[in-house]
Amino acid sequence: MTHTLPGRRLSRAAVGVLAAATLTGLASLPAVAVAAEPDLGIGQLAPITGAQPGSGVDVPFSVLNKGTEEVGKVWVSYTVTSGLAAADSYGNCMYSTESSADEEPEKAVAVCAVDQPLKPGVLYVPEQPIGLKAQDSALYDKVRVSVDSTEPGPSDNGGSDPVPGTGAPLKLVEKGPATDADRASHGEASSSADVTAVNTADFALTGARLKGEVGDKVTASVKFVNDGPAWVYRELGQGAATVDVRIPPGTSVVKAHDFCSPVTKTHYTCGTSQSWVNPGRGETYPFVLRIDKAVEGATGKVSFTGADRPFDKNAANDTADLVVDAGAGTTGGSSTGGSTSGGSSTGGSTTGGSSTAGSATGGSASGGSTTGGGADPQTATGGNLAATGSSSSLPLVGASAAALVAGGGIFYAVRRRAAAVK
Repeated sequence: MTHTLPGRRLSRAAVGVLAAATLTGLASLPAVAVAAEPDLGIGQLAPITGAQPGSGVDVPFSVLNKGTEEVGKVWVSYTVTSGLAAADSYGNCMYSTESSADEEPEKAVAVCAVDQPLKPGVLYVPEQPIGLKAQDSALYDKVRVSVDSTEPGPSDNGGSDPVPGTGAPLKLVEKGPATDADRASHGEASSSADVTAVNTADFALTGARLKGEVGDKVTASVKFVNDGPAWVYRELGQGAATVDVRIPPGTSVVKAHDFCSPVTKTHYTCGTSQSWVNPGRGETYPFVLRIDKAVEGATGKVSFTGADRPFDKNAANDTADLVVDAGAGTTGGSSTGGSTSGGSSTGGSTTGGSSTAGSATGGSASGGSTTGGGADPQTATGGNLAATGSSSSLPLVGASAAALVAGGGIFYAVRRRAAAVK
């Protein structure tokens, strides 16, 4: 038989009394006010058109404190793509670059500490619009402006170390009480706009002339290069260019480049590693061909397809030939790299499918695999996509063709994430 100790019952009663007293005391304490989180917004930026390379570009913006409390200090940041650069150097801004990553090109970044209070419900604008400059490579660019109540941390993508500005500080001035329309247009803490310059970019193709005998395997290196002066930045997910390759009659593809997909056994479409291409950069597409039979003057064609190129005013180098001379001559031939009917490329020579194209200009995205070293997403090498011409490739051909029609182009993303930790 279990016996209950008298002390235990008294202890429980005491605990109950103490708990009730504690709750009563807490209920009588005054409520502690919790400060509201700042709620800041940037007005929607308007697109800018007609920028002239070498000239200034003004970017007006506005800031709204949508909260109920005054904000003592804010950080205004703006980023621009490589065709643009900061024209003004504000003393309260830190300037740096952000490396390309996640299919985004390199950017110039400014982070400005605006040490002044922003009243709730009041619209603020800078004393003068942000001053930018359109560089010689400007064409399709973007600017993004954001505001924060805390200092932004460094980018996960890496880049250059911040450098302080040297001029007068960036200041905000009151424009007036915000209207309902102002509140609606300042819904987010950041806004982006396109900046379009009056400029051109010459996309050029180069084919090859090959020699060999029946049974030989020869390598044809098709080259695409942007001869500038502008860089070309397409929308994310869309390649900078699409190249159409028609194989010479009497030959079959043993190996095509990774960026190239078959439409038929003798027809391939090739994309680019990124959605942008800098001046002097491009892609090289090596095709290993087998000479199956001698066809005198066998000629294939290379041309551009896909998205329009209104910036390209030179049509003379938009096509090129792939010529295979079979019969007496050098066996086991390889691409001579020379120009054909499409004109010559300035992107450099190719040996074994490794491009030696020159470096980009105008603050372009870095990371090149050129003769200078490094890994360049703009110069393609190698390829493992086999196409022997057998009937087993037909399902792949159909799927590739359907994907091309649905997507309007081919884009092969090369992700480059920096190892830096915020």
